[in-house]
Amino acid sequence: MSIRHGLLALLERGPCYGARLRTEFESRTGATWPLNVGQVYTTLARLERDGMVVQEGTDEAGRALYALTDDGRAELRSWYARPVERTSPPRDELAIKLAMAVAAPGVDVREVMEAQRRHVSEAMHTYTRLRAQVLADTPAHRDEVARLLVLEHLVFTAEAEARWLDHCEARLVRLAEAAATEPPGP
Repeated sequence: MSIRHGLLALLERGPCYGARLRTEFESRTGATWPLNVGQVYTTLARLERDGMVVQEGTDEAGRALYALTDDGRAELRSWYARPVERTSPPRDELAIKLAMAVAAPGVDVREVMEAQRRHVSEAMHTYTRLRAQVLADTPAHRDEVARLLVLEHLVFTAEAEARWLDHCEARLVRLAEAAATEPPGP
């Protein structure tokens, strides 16, 4: 996830201080990806070093305000224009866990998958409930629509994971059936 670009996008609305950026980021993403305020200020320092933002005075409480530079705006436009790369997908802990469990002695892969299936089902119910709450509030404001988009992404991702677990289970059943019909080795 690009915190860097998320902060640039939030600063496009105007100068802001770090803690407020953190709050805005969490609001826009439905608090799905909580940020540590230290992470925000570290990212702002890097953006400032790279010429993407500058400190532009302070607010009435004395907090440093950060503002986009022309380079920051150009980077933001570039980020919006380019697709998210899929050539180097992030490591997925579940895929790694199942790949290791298949060959691990004494591990019942079906139990591993069933535990994950229960977890993803609970997550899907939570995301669906949160989505329904947002829809009940009739999303007309951009921030509400942004939160709805994130929640729908989480619902669809959970649905895809549940389908993938079904696929894995079917593959393991076919492999077990094939192994049962093979003649024993010499």
